[in-house]
Amino acid sequence: MAEITAVILTFLKAIGKYRWHAVFITWVVAIVGWAVVLKLPNQYETSARVYVDTQSILKPLLSGMTTLPNIEQQVLFMRSTLISRPNVERVMRMVDLDVKASNSKEHDEMVDELMSQIRIAGTERDDIYTISYTAPNPKLGKDVVQSLLTIFVEGGAGKKQDSDKAVQFIDDQIRNYEEKLAAAENRLKEFKISNVGMLPAEGADFGSRMLATSEALSSARLELAEAEQARNAIKRQISGKSQPGDVAPVISNPEVDERIAAVNKTLDTLRTQYTEAHPDIVANTRLLQQLLARKQDEAKNRKRSADPGAGYSPMFQQLNVALSEAEARVASLQARVSEYNTRVARLRTQSAVAPEVEAQLAQLNRDYEVNRDNYQKLVERRESAKLSGDLSSATDMLTFRVIDPPTAPLLPSGPNRLRLFSAVFIAALGAGLAAAFLMSQLRPTFLSQASLRETTGLPILGSISMNWTGEQTVLRKRRLYALGAAILLLLVLYGAGVTAIMVRPAGL
Repeated sequence: MAEITAVILTFLKAIGKYRWHAVFITWVVAIVGWAVVLKLPNQYETSARVYVDTQSILKPLLSGMTTLPNIEQQVLFMRSTLISRPNVERVMRMVDLDVKASNSKEHDEMVDELMSQIRIAGTERDDIYTISYTAPNPKLGKDVVQSLLTIFVEGGAGKKQDSDKAVQFIDDQIRNYEEKLAAAENRLKEFKISNVGMLPAEGADFGSRMLATSEALSSARLELAEAEQARNAIKRQISGKSQPGDVAPVISNPEVDERIAAVNKTLDTLRTQYTEAHPDIVANTRLLQQLLARKQDEAKNRKRSADPGAGYSPMFQQLNVALSEAEARVASLQARVSEYNTRVARLRTQSAVAPEVEAQLAQLNRDYEVNRDNYQKLVERRESAKLSGDLSSATDMLTFRVIDPPTAPLLPSGPNRLRLFSAVFIAALGAGLAAAFLMSQLRPTFLSQASLRETTGLPILGSISMNWTGEQTVLRKRRLYALGAAILLLLVLYGAGVTAIMVRPAGL
């Protein structure tokens, strides 16, 4: 603690040696600084508050039917780009500030200065934005803020024009795709005409067609073989010849047939009442077997009649009719087999070309489908864009409400002269003390025995004190009074300046 006290005393003694220099510098800095503060031009701050209504009842109603713009993002973009250089240059033209610039350099400096003095505050949550500008002229501040407000509001009215441009662009693309569709249809038509016999059927390629035709040919050949066998069997029956496996035609006896029918009827009646072990059912079953055996024996032992008219019996006529039908079926199946043979041969000759034709057809169909899908999507987008444009023009999707319009302020908002006046006074005191301390370091003196002993390293034998005469004592007192008066006068000037600043309409 003693060391700190010693250092402070040494510092005060050093400054006290050059006290008049400190007072002089303090007065100079204070007078110059106060004059500058008092001469500063007044600044007038003009502001306006605007509310952006981004809610619309049509937004949920038309969801999915049209492309609604992102209103929140649009407002955020408008706020971010409001203080852009093109907008600021437009503001300068609106308030006639550009005429004050004599060259491009001055114009750029004025734009930069104007951009630095414009402030935009607000949050997207409240949708209330404040536009403020500080100018040396109240009317200029009002005009600048009003121009910025106009540009901000006009930024939400440009979507209808954007929608019209979008519709125009989509119309151009639709016409382009219509031409592409027409060209693709013509290429597809010409290709089908030139390869009419080699085009694949619906959902079937060349391999499937070849396999189906071969299977159809095999099936037709099998049916032809069956029909020929049936025809040959009928011919053998007519000629009286038979082959192993052929069943001889049974010639019926009316009397035996009637008895067989009666026995069958009786058996049916008995089986509804008794089981198979009943004596009546057993007897009738035995009788039925005997009658059937008798019928077979009569058929085997019957001889061909020598009567020429026997060949014209009903049975013979039925066989002839069956033979005719069999011959017709054989001829039909032969024609079918021949046709399938021709088809198979033709497909085999086309086996080298057909896959390439199918590939070209698939490519043409794919190009056509792509163009058609794009065309349909563009038509849907055009209708959606038209609906969006009509919606933007017929309704207010983005509404601006000016809460506080800009007005020309009557009182200046700055500069804060009271704060600056006090800052100059403190800076002046600091400059005086710093100057005195610096001079004491440039022209150092030993203010105590201890400092002399520490610096030289020599022992101090003693010290001689100063004895002031009466005249010197009076002179010292006068100097102290003058120093106090100078400091007091500086304080009085500071108080008077503060009072004058607080009394005048500074708008602080």
